Amino acid sequence: MPATLRDVAERASVSIRTVSNVVSGYEHVSDRMRARVLKAIDELDYRPNPVARTLRTGRTGVLALVVPEIDVPYFSQLARDVINAAGELGYRVMIDQTGHDHQRERELLTGGDRTMLFDGILFSPLVTQAELREMNARSGMPLVLLGEHDFDGRFDHVAIDNVQAAADAVLHLAAAGRTRIGAIGTQPAEGYATPQQRTAGYRQALAAAGLDFVPSLTRPAAHYSRADGYTAARELLASAEAPDAIFCYSDLLAMGAMRAVFDAGLRVPDDIAIVGIDDIEEGRYSRPSLSTVSLDTPFIAAQAVARIAERIDDPDREAVEVVAPHRLIVRESS
Repeated sequence: MPATLRDVAERASVSIRTVSNVVSGYEHVSDRMRARVLKAIDELDYRPNPVARTLRTGRTGVLALVVPEIDVPYFSQLARDVINAAGELGYRVMIDQTGHDHQRERELLTGGDRTMLFDGILFSPLVTQAELREMNARSGMPLVLLGEHDFDGRFDHVAIDNVQAAADAVLHLAAAGRTRIGAIGTQPAEGYATPQQRTAGYRQALAAAGLDFVPSLTRPAAHYSRADGYTAARELLASAEAPDAIFCYSDLLAMGAMRAVFDAGLRVPDDIAIVGIDDIEEGRYSRPSLSTVSLDTPFIAAQAVARIAERIDDPDREAVEVVAPHRLIVRESS
């Protein structure tokens, strides 16, 4: 039979309460007593009962990470880093994806009994701030927002400066002498915040470089995938005034765009320079290697986990916004 708290207490010659305090990480236990308990735990190979811990503390020790698409390399990297950061604080992580479905987001955030499975949510949503406030009020779940949302003081928020990240990419292309800089990844104004912010950075950089914004040099992308990047780039190349550079709102779009350039009999970067955002591993080993704006996912993950842990311990504390660093990495494609 598995060892119990009572077994550990008898082996260490202490009370069951003392063993419970040590297992729960209670600080006010003497070093000598803690050492005796830990030695007994090791000798008996004791494993805490998670159900009993939940009943005792009201916590599961599990966080939820909710992202639009887990198979997108950026979110896969983020999930890995969140799991690592959470493990350092003693949390496990449950991952779910919304598939860009607003209703799915509502179900995950107002899931009734399912919210008992975890202590807090790290959430990268598509919904508006108003919708999010309504859902969070109904669930009462500790929440940290990831991604590009306006900080209104209601939720902790960890994200990059998307406007500046896009501007850095476009200013690099302009500094390299490119004058017809296209963009792939725009979306309607009522869409998700990420493309709106990257479009703002794109236009700001054009203005700073003394270049005109030409709407015909931009193309939308319903999803930030290789296929959408390929299709959009083919359209740009077939236009009357083709670009001499393309800023892509993700590395996957950029990978598709590079393929379209090659299929058109052109060269990267000789004929068309290309820059993406994300710094996915695929881009480091492509030929040519992809210039990109690198996002610090370990920093984002560590900050998000730290914020949710604080929110779980103190639900009424003031919300904070953390802006993660980014950096331009120039490789062969530009």
